This record gives sequence, C-alpha cells and structure tokens, in this order.
Amino acid sequence: MQETIGFFDIIWSIFWLFLMVAWFWVMIGVVTDVFRSRDLNGFAKAAWVAFVILIPWLGVLCYVLIRGDKMNEHRAQTLAEIEDSQRDYIRSVAQVSAADELEKLGALKEKGVISEEEFNAQKAKILSA
Repeated sequence: MQETIGFFDIIWSIFWLFLMVAWFWVMIGVVTDVFRSRDLNGFAKAAWVAFVILIPWLGVLCYVLIRGDKMNEHRAQTLAEIEDSQRDYIRSVAQVSAADELEKLGALKEKGVISEEEFNAQKAKILSA
C-alpha cells in the first residue's frame, strides 16, 4: 500500500531542513571563532572543538553563552581590519603623485592648451599640496 505525502508532511520536512541548515551555520560559526580566538591557547581550542563535536547541542550552546561576547568582538575586529585594508588599497590606487600631475601639466603647456602663467599657478598648487 502506497502512502501519500501530505502538505503538512512537506512543511514539516522543510522546517527540519531549515533547522539543520541553521545548525550547520551556527556550528561553522562557533568552530571558526574558536580557531580565530587569539586569547585561547591550543589546549583550550582543542577542548572546545572536542566539546562541540562530541556533544554538539550542549557544546554550541555553552560556547555561545560563555564566549558569545568574544564572538561579537572577533567579528567586529575582523570587519574593522577588512575596512582598513580596503581603505588603504583604495588610497594607494586612487592616489596620483605630484610628478604625474606635473608631467600632465607640462604636456598641456607644450600643446598650447594652457599658458605659462596657468602652468606656473597649477605647478605651485601641486607642489604646495
């Protein structure tokens, strides 16, 4: 005899699938934070990972309760480092040197686009910056 799958069975399966995905997400976050923590020594890291693997629900719950504030600090620190790296990269790429600007001005003066007075005024502005 074939059993039919009802609407609520599908919803129930989706609910459990969602819980499983959320569980893996939290588990990965906890294990990542354990290895990212600079304030934990090797033994403490091994103990937390063993606790999380051997008794998963209790291990993750304990980690979040005991070290949840540290997780937030680590995440904020990582984001700040990423922002600083991006800012430094953008500045290094966007920055134009004074020599490049003077070279462009010299080319404009040679073509007759700007006069000698305009060249000297822009040159003084570039060199004073």
